[in-house]
Amino acid sequence: MSSSRRSRQASSSSRINDDQITDLISKLRQSIPEIRQNRRSNTVSASKVLQETCNYIRNLNKEADDLSDRLSQLLETIDPNSPQAAIIRSLINE
Repeated sequence: MSSSRRSRQASSSSRINDDQITDLISKLRQSIPEIRQNRRSNTVSASKVLQETCNYIRNLNKEADDLSDRLSQLLETIDPNSPQAAIIRSLINE
């Protein structure tokens, strides 16, 4: 078998089909609170699901950054050798 033929087969086997896309969109619908709370979540378009997913991920990243900042501020106010400081440092570094 030629390498170009193998390459085409490998790339086509890694592609996802329409059923897999539908399944992934359905899983996202169930995972995103803003969509899941909508009574008609099954009628939300795939593009809206993807848009809400991106917004949700951005918000999660912002929340994580905010929490990290708050932990850093807290760390500055306590004894750096205390067990609490070690816990906070471990949370920040994760």
